Amino acid sequence: MIGMILCGGHGKRLRPLTDKIPKPLIEIKENYTILDHQILSFKFAGIKKVVLLTGYLSEKIEERYQKKWNGVRIEYSVEDEPLGTLNAIRMGLELVDEDVVIRNGDVVADLNLKKMIQRFHESNYLATIFITRMRSPYGIVEISDDRIKRFHEKPLLDEYINGGIYCFRESVKELFHDFKRGEIEKTVLPLLAESNRLGYYREENMLWTSIDTTKDLEEIQKEYANRTDKPWGYEKILINTEKYLAKELFIYQGESTSHHYHREKDETMYILSGQGYIEFDDRREPFERKKSIRIEPGTPHTIVATENTTIHEVSTPHPEDTIRIRDPYERDRKDE
Repeated sequence: MIGMILCGGHGKRLRPLTDKIPKPLIEIKENYTILDHQILSFKFAGIKKVVLLTGYLSEKIEERYQKKWNGVRIEYSVEDEPLGTLNAIRMGLELVDEDVVIRNGDVVADLNLKKMIQRFHESNYLATIFITRMRSPYGIVEISDDRIKRFHEKPLLDEYINGGIYCFRESVKELFHDFKRGEIEKTVLPLLAESNRLGYYREENMLWTSIDTTKDLEEIQKEYANRTDKPWGYEKILINTEKYLAKELFIYQGESTSHHYHREKDETMYILSGQGYIEFDDRREPFERKKSIRIEPGTPHTIVATENTTIHEVSTPHPEDTIRIRDPYERDRKDE
């Protein structure tokens, strides 16, 4: 399967920041762009080739990623005149003869992309889109009779929205020739839905952000201030003092950390959500929500998630004290 990323827009609502760089090259943390995050998510899902669908300031994107970046082969499809997502994707599809997974170039999401692709391949649908619950842009009030009962600050609503990530079978390119220009949300996707050929994939309680405004950017930069994306999910430092270290670990369903140990760090894992097990050299210890597990220094172990899992790890203050024994992931400096 080949990855594609729509990254040709002008990002007008983020001006003046986007006067000199395209929106996908905006940093969400130091030297880590929106597009870095997206290409790495493809890599972690096993995709080795990505086509960047560019337009505005394409040369800036090509300068950063060239023909290979972090072990991923990069190709470019450059749209000289912006004619909407339909034309950009159509041009990209002409370059490939495989199924594709396509991402909007302004979305940052903790999506289990590997699982989405697997579900798509197991289905009979011509296309699958990622959907996510809509968060209200405003706080809402709950009323009863003539009084206000309570406030809810920007809650998740019951409605789902298009999450901007799509899996298409290779044969879908025929449908793109039925339209001249426009957005796929108003052309190809409705046609697929009306003919019962469009499936969906969803995940609950996960980060999903479309970076459209400076406020969106500020919020995602705050999220990434002490966070590092990993092949298995992410790691975020919550507290780091001379006395102790607290981290949040998020591990995708079906993924695991490396088999590793710590020379000095004495840690306790508090399971906030999900389930799985910790694999020791001599035993396997299951865990579920509200359970805690202590791991003493010098104890080799692997954390395995059988559901999307969030863990708070509290330990002695040794943030770099990790010795890998076995690692299922291809890593480089950006993955450490």
